[in-house]
Formats: sequence, structure tokens, C-alpha cells
Amino acid sequence: SKVNAAVYQDVLEHFMLPAADQLYGDADFIFQQDLAPAHSAKATSTWFKDHGIPVLNWPANSPDLNPIENQWGIMKRKMRYARPNNAEELKATIRATWALITPEQCHRLIDSMPRHITAVIQAKGAPTKY
Repeated sequence: SKVNAAVYQDVLEHFMLPAADQLYGDADFIFQQDLAPAHSAKATSTWFKDHGIPVLNWPANSPDLNPIENQWGIMKRKMRYARPNNAEELKATIRATWALITPEQCHRLIDSMPRHITAVIQAKGAPTKY
């Protein structure tokens, strides 16, 4: 389904909260998200306030410096020629492709972040080759 504010809050409630509890327990943390409409909806902001979860302020036109975005690009390239016939085949293809990701690939993406950050700083926030 399309992710609207209600769907997003349901995901937060059923997945993020248990994961945060497992990872942080009673320790404080700050949640990071971009400004997608479901994320920036007034109802979502209220949900975070009601749950006592601070959200990192995010600039409207920020460069995307999350290594997962690069991983999605790799996934798309690996799946370029897949032709699933239905939603279940698509899910299976995504799972199989995701399973091929090695820890080394993840480390390379993370290790590339200082270069990305340097490029963004040199470009004063303008687009870069990354």
C-alpha cells in the first residue's frame, strides 16, 4: 500500500518501538527520518511527541548521506533484468537479492562516507557525483 501518515505510524508502533526498546532500553535516543510527506505530517509529529521520542531536525534540501541509499542503487542494478509476474514473485526476488549482500559490501559503503561528506562540504551542499 501507499505509505501515508497512518501507515507510517503503524510501522513505527509495531516495528520501530520494539526495535528501539531492544537496542536502547531506557536510554535516550534521537530518531532520524527525512521529510517524506508521511514523516512530516502533523499527525506523525504528534505521534512522536506522544511517545516522547525526539526527532532529528532535517533540512528540506539536504544531500542524502545515508549509505543505505547506495545499497538500494546496487539492489536496483542487480534486479534490472528480473521480471516478476506478481507481488509474491517481486518480494521473493527482493529477498533473494538482499540475501546476496555481503558484510564487505556494507563496510565499503560505510567506508566511502568520509569521501561523500567531503564532496558535499566542498560543493557547499550542492549536488555531487555521489
